[in-house]
Amino acid sequence: QVQLVESGGGLVQAGGSLRLSCAASGRTFSSYRMAWFRQAPGKEREFVAAISWSDGNTYLADSVKGRFTVSRDNAKNTAYLQMNSLKPEDTAVYYCAYAYRYAAPSGYEYDYWGQGTQVTVSS
Repeated sequence: QVQLVESGGGLVQAGGSLRLSCAASGRTFSSYRMAWFRQAPGKEREFVAAISWSDGNTYLADSVKGRFTVSRDNAKNTAYLQMNSLKPEDTAVYYCAYAYRYAAPSGYEYDYWGQGTQVTVSS
């Protein structure tokens, strides 16, 4: 089992920044990839960003390229999502996802999901 704990969400004005963290614990010795998804009210969950654990390759949704970056700290088993130039349309619950086997970066085949952290961007 792997437990994921997200933190860093909150309320921010448009143009501001937030950094989300996702700490993985438990059976994390074979981490493959971690990702961030988000879900706004009345909308489907959508891919935001992913990072491969071994080589650090990153993947970003077109809607956040140039504004968000994803990174990881292998020693801490933690992934980060740095969100800059936030827009009201970024408002959503952000979920961390973890895969210990192959999972397409933007797919839903991750093995574990966090509880989510709310990000609200005011205009």
